[in-house]
Amino acid sequence: MNPESLFAVALGIAPPWEVEGVEFSKETRRLDIKIGFSRGATFVCPVCGSSAPAYDTKEKTWRHLNFFQYEAYLTAWVPRVKCPNAGCGVKRVSVPWAREGSGFTLLFEALVMTLAREMPIKVAASFIGEHDTRIWRVIDHYIQDARAHVDHSGVQRVGMDETSARRGQDYVSFFFDMDQRRLLFGTEGKDHKTVKAFTEDLATHNGSAENVTDASLDMSKAFIKGVREAMPNAEITFDPFHLIKLMNDSLSKVRAEEAKLFPGLMKGSRYAFLKNPENLTEKQEGTLTKLCNYRLKTARAYLLKLALQDVYFAPTRVDAERRLKAWYNWAIRSQIDQVRKVAKTVKNHWNGILAWFDSKLSNGFIEAINGLIQSTKRRARGYRTTKNLINMAYLIAGKLDFRLPT
Repeated sequence: MNPESLFAVALGIAPPWEVEGVEFSKETRRLDIKIGFSRGATFVCPVCGSSAPAYDTKEKTWRHLNFFQYEAYLTAWVPRVKCPNAGCGVKRVSVPWAREGSGFTLLFEALVMTLAREMPIKVAASFIGEHDTRIWRVIDHYIQDARAHVDHSGVQRVGMDETSARRGQDYVSFFFDMDQRRLLFGTEGKDHKTVKAFTEDLATHNGSAENVTDASLDMSKAFIKGVREAMPNAEITFDPFHLIKLMNDSLSKVRAEEAKLFPGLMKGSRYAFLKNPENLTEKQEGTLTKLCNYRLKTARAYLLKLALQDVYFAPTRVDAERRLKAWYNWAIRSQIDQVRKVAKTVKNHWNGILAWFDSKLSNGFIEAINGLIQSTKRRARGYRTTKNLINMAYLIAGKLDFRLPT
């Protein structure tokens, strides 16, 4: 078998295409494979599929997978055809080894997408010897193509959260299918308009805002407004994690105030008050026992935190509401400003908090995905555009079928 035939078989080149020559340069560390077609060959019109002979040609080159440690390139004279059918005109034919408009072969792009999952894009670009801008274009193409084929007709329960795109006030909002645990949509911003943008995207993928029965979110006013305006049939569930975090933040503020008043007494108590009793070390347990003997606001706030957590251990929604009422009455009369503020927040979001006992929705996995996205962003030392960050989120959590060649 001569080199041309060997490379034709390896590359899957089939008539009317044929490998006409192979050139190897050790000095430039490059392998060039020349592809042509036989005289009189006909090609398929990219518009209607009719066969027609070549009208003229243009030389094009594509980067291919490395040949051992050497860069490999395919070069071909790609014809245009003058279709016999009226209305088609003269069109450039498609080649089987690369997509339209790309400077890479399909197999090279498959390698790019594999590397993009495993390492920062700048590192991947350096590894394969290409500028990262070209790599981002490949990623964007496959993500947009994969999203064009997804079906969201079964989406009924959604979750949403925002995360920072870069330092300052730049944010992106992500929307998830809570049952399939996949990212459905990402967009810039964190206001109520992002929810509207999500429902519009949902509709383009056979989904419907009217079919959404439950929405899990934090207590963001923007998200609440967006859901009420754009998802008429959705019951809002406020994520338990955010409520407990709100209470923990208030507890920390109370402790910080009293630590200034009683520095010796409160020394070393920070983590003891943040933990649940079952997670305390022996030393932390002793610290809490000692501090609870004093009339400290921090000790009372800690007991209120535990009581709020206990609401979520109620066996039914009715029992949970009874516990929440008892907690609210205690908290609003606690004479601790930070805790009273949490109590007012609970009252304003009462139904959404109790809705958890019906939906059991939690943004826990969304927070974990956001953590992965932020970790990826740190490894990459930030992204040049918000679009790149959103594309990485789709790559991490979209569960997309990229239909890559193998």
